[in-house]
Amino acid sequence: MAVIINASTSTGLVQTADTSGVITLQNNGTNALTVDSGNLQFNSGYGSVATAYGCRSWVNFDASSGTPSIRGSGNVSSITDNGVGDFTINFTNAMPDANYSAAITGNWAASPGAYADPNNAFAPYGQAPTTSALRVGTRSSSAFFDYAYVFVQVFR
Repeated sequence: MAVIINASTSTGLVQTADTSGVITLQNNGTNALTVDSGNLQFNSGYGSVATAYGCRSWVNFDASSGTPSIRGSGNVSSITDNGVGDFTINFTNAMPDANYSAAITGNWAASPGAYADPNNAFAPYGQAPTTSALRVGTRSSSAFFDYAYVFVQVFR
């Protein structure tokens, strides 16, 4: 059964239902969020409801001490240190397939104003992405380097 919940400034909270299997949240009659066939769709100020492609995994870690230290993460169980500037991000929950997109960035220096020129942070490194892990690399301009700040995001 579909459920529409409308938060209206004139009539208060209004709920309607049908048999389509869709859940919709509205604000003054305008669709704000829909769940349809397992897809989360929302209007984030763009004028229409569209499917959201969320970040499936993210991590912020420090590799400068020789052993990666996770500062914060989502859907990351651990980081494997494969050598200087070479890491494997292990997912807590597997991706549905290996056709995801990864973004990686970072900086080698912990102090403000100090930067490697150029920084190179990249994924995948050394092997194709898998459903359970992604291998990433970090370099300074001349060699692989363990950055103080590494940020990895995976979207699918």
